[in-house]
Amino acid sequence: MTDSAGFGMTRGLKPFIVSALCLLLLFAGGCDTLTRQKFKSPPGYNINEPIIMKLPTELDEISGVAFYPKDTSVFAITDEVGLLYKIFLGRPHQIHKWAFSDHGDYEDILLLDSNFYVLESTGNITAFRFITADTMAQQMYPFNLGAQNEFEILYFDNYFRKLMLICKDCEVDKKKRLSTFTFDPWVLRFEQNSFAIDVERIASLAGEEKMKFKPSAAAIHPLTGEVYIVSAINKLLVVTDRHGNAKAVYKIDPGMFKQPEGITFMTNGTMIISNEAAEVGVANLLIFPYQMKP
Repeated sequence: MTDSAGFGMTRGLKPFIVSALCLLLLFAGGCDTLTRQKFKSPPGYNINEPIIMKLPTELDEISGVAFYPKDTSVFAITDEVGLLYKIFLGRPHQIHKWAFSDHGDYEDILLLDSNFYVLESTGNITAFRFITADTMAQQMYPFNLGAQNEFEILYFDNYFRKLMLICKDCEVDKKKRLSTFTFDPWVLRFEQNSFAIDVERIASLAGEEKMKFKPSAAAIHPLTGEVYIVSAINKLLVVTDRHGNAKAVYKIDPGMFKQPEGITFMTNGTMIISNEAAEVGVANLLIFPYQMKP
């Protein structure tokens, strides 16, 4: 995620930010830890011991998140209401919000060069930016490459210089693959991508004969360039290269990841995954510090 204007994005975080964040959340009553069965983690992470930030009930259906390093906050959206939320990670009870649209089926959000892009399940993208602190300019771009589609994933790949969409359930696909599409934010055009996700390979890496893989969130790791894909239905974390080739598959704790619908990264590699409430407690953010190998 980059920003060249407006929000004044920065490239780095102070080394103590993650530990300080947990202390702030503890004092604010919004931090917790879990002790459960141990699951294998991607290199640099311990997915068994996140920092847990509980969210207010109006975010019970949180569906997409985007990290904003300038003030260590996360922008978020929910499924059915056209509101943009700003969650301050060190101040869990302080949340700002703005209306950007009417009711819809909103699935993911990203921030690029001061522009927000919100994905609907149909593939339509609503783009908007702040003109003043309380006013926005916006435009909707309808997905025009097929009618029977379901999407939940939108992320920016600076290698391709495009917004990437991965099908959750699209009419062009069979059970063995998931198509991918792109949206060029400069020429404002959708295109079918040159690669698809090989579902059979994901099933094999997960130790299963076959699988109906339905991803719910994805983001690019800022340091490794790998794509981290979360599936709420399959309870999997899949790591691929930029061309969708699965490199590793990790099973995740159904109790901890009750309904993971969003993922984003801090610039230092710390991973943040959002959970909907899923009728069990409240929604939350799971924060996983990243430890780089020497």
